[in-house]
Amino acid sequence: MGAPFLEIRNCSINFGGVKALQNVDFSIEAGQAYCLMGENGSGKSTLIKIISGVYTATSGEMILDGKHYTNITPKQAIEAGVQVIYQDFSVFPNLTVAENIAISGIMSGKKKTVDRKKMREVAAEALARINVDLPLDKRVEELPVAGKQLVAIARGIAQDAKLIIMDEPTTALTHKEILALYEIIDNLKKKGIALIFVSHKLEEVMQISERIAILRNGQKVLDDSIENFDVNSVAYYMTGREVPDVPYELVEVPEGTAPILELEGLTMKDKFEDITLSLYPKEVLGITGQLGCGRTELAQALFGIGEYTGTVKLNGEVVEIKTVQDALRLKIGYVPEDRLSEGLFLTRSLSDNLAAASIDDLADGIRLDYKKVEDTGRQWVEDLKIVIGDILDPASSLSGGNQQRIVLAKWLATNPRLLILNCPTVGVDVGSKSQIHEIVKDLARKGIGVIVISDDIGEVMSLCSRVLVMKKGRIVRQTNRTEMTVSQLEDYLTKEE
Repeated sequence: MGAPFLEIRNCSINFGGVKALQNVDFSIEAGQAYCLMGENGSGKSTLIKIISGVYTATSGEMILDGKHYTNITPKQAIEAGVQVIYQDFSVFPNLTVAENIAISGIMSGKKKTVDRKKMREVAAEALARINVDLPLDKRVEELPVAGKQLVAIARGIAQDAKLIIMDEPTTALTHKEILALYEIIDNLKKKGIALIFVSHKLEEVMQISERIAILRNGQKVLDDSIENFDVNSVAYYMTGREVPDVPYELVEVPEGTAPILELEGLTMKDKFEDITLSLYPKEVLGITGQLGCGRTELAQALFGIGEYTGTVKLNGEVVEIKTVQDALRLKIGYVPEDRLSEGLFLTRSLSDNLAAASIDDLADGIRLDYKKVEDTGRQWVEDLKIVIGDILDPASSLSGGNQQRIVLAKWLATNPRLLILNCPTVGVDVGSKSQIHEIVKDLARKGIGVIVISDDIGEVMSLCSRVLVMKKGRIVRQTNRTEMTVSQLEDYLTKEE
């Protein structure tokens, strides 16, 4: 074994009276992939911010490329070769793809003018290294969530990095794109670059890491070779308990049962075409497919975003969903794939977020009944077991799993007939994922129509009664877990046609 490129000794940090990290030791060698795991709030992000100079540890020492630090700055960390790809992307939405990828080099060059030809070359090379083709001159705000994440990854790779920290880098990537990222990680390791990979996806962890460190409540509870563990044991060390993964029952639909939702020939120009499906009581209907297959646009169409042709029936009645207001009137709820920018008002209180979709029901005449808003919010927090400080805290104060439950509760407060969940467990830990799955199953059992859209094949095969596969805007296959394995479905999705 060689000398570590990064070594952290007895690292602790307190925020007020909260011990966010307690005496954590951590080290990584050049060319090594280390996976850092833990539930939301375990201290992973705090440790990353200490390494990158955002936070200063209360006590402890960091040795980076042979140099000792007790208080490293972000500038010093970057100069030493530390690059972080954060979960929330940290991209500039009003800049182009090329500008976002090359911006660090532009800023560090301290030149009065920008060499746009060079900038495009740097961006194109970085994208080529991760086998991705994105329009260099397109504004990042116009990209889908997965595109934004790929830009963030390419930007980190474009720098002269010796240590790359990837915080949930595959959150919004399809299976094919994840496989491409695995190849990039292997190539980076061969070049001597160390990687810290933060992920909640246990299968990914087992595939790409040599070692694993697990944090729980700010303390390191495990640090060992990945070959000594399996998915179940990692989940146990993360949570301190057994995490059940009981597949949802396969629903037998009695003959003559009326569907909750029927789509006939639904089409949106350049997005999807001739979508025909039915959703029956007590089913959880899954829809999966690669990026650009039309799955998100289909979900948005059912929520009044985008113009479609074709027929939509709810409980046998033909309805028109031209606006979001139409969807609300019809008791349709939609949990978007990006909770931070589309699902939450991050600076507003938890009670305000929980009331946002049902605000008319919480008004006393023309005025909002704030006591009713707060009381209703507290009830949903209790019902969904959401871990909070105070109901008046901002939504930004919560962990990812608890934020996701706030978004889910917001729509449950509307008493929906149909609930569309777009990547419902993206970026949440294994414990929260299991709990959200149980909530979804229980909703379906109570008769709410549930559609789950996800590229997490294991999730849709376990959570859903039926799974519809979309390619190039069309439904090309219907399956369930008795007809296909997870690996077979993954292979089918990535197969070129």
